[in-house]
Amino acid sequence: MNPQKDGVFPDEVVLLILARLPIKSLFRSKSVCKLWYRLCTDKYFIQLYNEASVKNSMVLVEVTESLESKSSLICVNNYRGVSEFSLDFMKDRVKVRASCNGLLCCSSIPDKGVYYVCNPMTREYKLLPKSRERPVTRFHPDGEATLVGLACSLSTQKFSVVLAGYHRSFGHRPERTFICLVFDSESNKWRKFVSLQDDRFTHMNRNQVVFVNGALHWLTESCSCILVLDLYCDLWRKIQLPDEVGYGSGNRIYLLESDGCVSVIQISEAWMNIWVLKDHGKEDWHMVDRVSLRCIRGLVPGIFPISQTSEYVLLATHKQVLVYHRNSRVWKEMYSVKNSSTLPLWFSAHAFRSTIFSCQ
Repeated sequence: MNPQKDGVFPDEVVLLILARLPIKSLFRSKSVCKLWYRLCTDKYFIQLYNEASVKNSMVLVEVTESLESKSSLICVNNYRGVSEFSLDFMKDRVKVRASCNGLLCCSSIPDKGVYYVCNPMTREYKLLPKSRERPVTRFHPDGEATLVGLACSLSTQKFSVVLAGYHRSFGHRPERTFICLVFDSESNKWRKFVSLQDDRFTHMNRNQVVFVNGALHWLTESCSCILVLDLYCDLWRKIQLPDEVGYGSGNRIYLLESDGCVSVIQISEAWMNIWVLKDHGKEDWHMVDRVSLRCIRGLVPGIFPISQTSEYVLLATHKQVLVYHRNSRVWKEMYSVKNSSTLPLWFSAHAFRSTIFSCQ
């Protein structure tokens, strides 16, 4: 049946329905008719699909059951539950370094300095060209970039990869020399610029990188400020945290994205407070939620917020992924590791969305 002529619903309604399908189901539906076959390359439909996907933030977590076994990727979706998939289509052993709008930036485990960008839902990937510069192997202290960021614009379908870190100390270079390499998908080239930075980052501060308003954001180790890279002008700047945020004395601070805004979550023994940055220029923070943690008191020391929307927050513990529904104020377990995992789940968890985004 051709839905354009004989279907019960108008074409626009059919498109809205299809735009809410998982990508795998959408691809399977391409054999129904010519109209549906063209959807995955139609700009209007891609925009519809991605607009719907943006509202459904998920958690992507790499689970390693034991030192001998291979890791698997688990996607936890508040609406559709848990699904498992693999990155074996890249024919390399990789680890996920950053996630943004449906794409992943991965680094090769056996080959240091080799990076990929992939869409795990469509199984497309791009091997990034090697930079002519050598700081990919000269980052301090272990040759790995301190910060890895991925910036994907759904409107332009273009992406950038950022590798930044401190230069190894040799010669007469200052120890604070901060090297930044930016790969641009449109030009298919890397560009480099140098600055001075004093900030330090923990593993989890590096892991939670937020792309908003053309800029990448990282929380510093001291949680004193957010370090921001503006990709339009290749400039670093800083944003102060809300005045009410208190670090230390049992408080932990996390950086997330919330419906297109930068968000900070503070977790204490009894409360989870959520702020959203409403105005970048004025650094205008609003507290949007205050959540009691009494009913999950035993999990609080190891809980880690990963992704959120205005409706829910997804959090990881050592062995579980939880969802907190902000309207009903109900907690629910979405996933639990069956066997003993070698690392806590939050150690390799990323916010994720399922989008039609070509990385070619």
